[in-house]
Order: sequence, then C-alpha cells, then structure tokens
Amino acid sequence: MVAAMRGPSSIFAQFLTATTVLTRLPVAEVAPREGMVAEACWAFPAVGAGIGFIAAGVMMLATVFGLHNAAAALLGLVAAGLVTGAIHEDGLADTADGFGGGKTRDEKLAIMRDSRQGSYGIIALIVTIGLRAVALTAIGDPIEGALALIAAHAASRAALPPALYLMQPAREDGLGATAGKPRLAAVLVAVAIGTAVTLGMLGPWRGSIALIVTAGAVAATAVLARRQIGGYTGDVLGAFQQVGEITMLLVAAAR
Repeated sequence: MVAAMRGPSSIFAQFLTATTVLTRLPVAEVAPREGMVAEACWAFPAVGAGIGFIAAGVMMLATVFGLHNAAAALLGLVAAGLVTGAIHEDGLADTADGFGGGKTRDEKLAIMRDSRQGSYGIIALIVTIGLRAVALTAIGDPIEGALALIAAHAASRAALPPALYLMQPAREDGLGATAGKPRLAAVLVAVAIGTAVTLGMLGPWRGSIALIVTAGAVAATAVLARRQIGGYTGDVLGAFQQVGEITMLLVAAAR
C-alpha cells in the first residue's frame, strides 16, 4: 500500500511511533527521526481509540463506585490527559495565546513557542475541559458516554493526517516541520479507521452526523490557522485534535 508500510514488522513499528508521538507511554527509547511521523500517521486514530478506551474505562469504573456522572466524566478526562501528557491541551492553549495575543505572524509564532501560559490559553483550557465534561455528563448513560469517548479520541486524531497532507508547516523547525508530509494512502487509511471506529461506537446515523460536523469544525480551525500564521505547527495540530474531540462529544450529547 505504502512503501513505509510493508510487512507486519513495519506496521507494528509505525504503530509504536504513533504511540510515542501521541502519548507518554514508554514504548520507544528514541524519538522518531524526521519523516517517521508522516509514515506512521495512518495509526493515529487507532492509538486515539486506545486512549479513549482507557479514559472510558476509568469513567465507567468511577460510575461503578457510585460517583456522579460529572465526577466520573472529569476522572475520564484526567485519565486521558495522563496518558497523553496533555500534549494536545498544551497545544490548544499555546495556539490560543498566539492567535489571541500576537499582532503579526512572527509575534504569534514567538508566543506559541513560549512555554508560559497566558490568559487566552488558560481561558481556552477552562472552556474546552468544561465543554467535554458537560457533554459527557449530558449523555448520561455510562456506556453511551464510554462509546462516545472512544469515538471522539479516534476521530479527532484521524483529522491530523489530512492536515499534514493538505497544509504547509508555518515554520522550518519544530514538530510540525519535522513530521513530514504523509502519502495519500496513509491519510486515507487513517480516515477509514477513524470513520469505522466512529460509526461503530455511535451508530451509522449519529456517527455520520458527528463526522460531518467535526470535519467542518476542524476545517474551519485550519482556515483560521492558515490566515493567522500561514500553516500549522505542532501546537496547531494539538488544537485540531481538541476541536475535533470536543465537537464529537457535543454531537454525541445532542438530543
């Protein structure tokens, strides 16, 4: 299918690379070399489904022990954050700080590279964590909430390969630039996996609506990023994931 995806060992190695990039799980001893992220991006939604499964398990376990749905939802979000090291949340916060605080493209990129969090980033984190917790609480049924979490984590990461393929890096260094441009086949595999997981978890009707709305939300964020800084960075990719996850959960919670 793709030159870099030949053979079971290559596929497994690429899955480990995707796990290394998207989580803090100790599955690799060295950082991926330049271009490896693009080769492994087909596995992003599969890794995302695993993250969602862990978060869903924690949420359901909390419910079994008698915690209210809201508390269980927050614990599920915390579990996902621990697995990923909150890298996507950090990317969203940095993006909000840069886009909101910078006047020029260079200022925006400089702010995004600063590890300190500003008011825009803090507000973004409060709003997005709150929206996810409220959405999971509104779903009500623990099983439905768990399925929505798995779908949201898988589909939101399936949005990243198309962004790598269609957009240009905003700077010449950093994760966004070293990730590389994936092959179309890898992008299509990622989209197929994300779509299959979403439809399987949410059902064909609600799953299709969720995918369409999520694609539109991420696309709108991509247009904003292109206007603000001319492309994507690692932080912007994290923002894409967060926008996708939030949108999926809100659609799943809608009645």
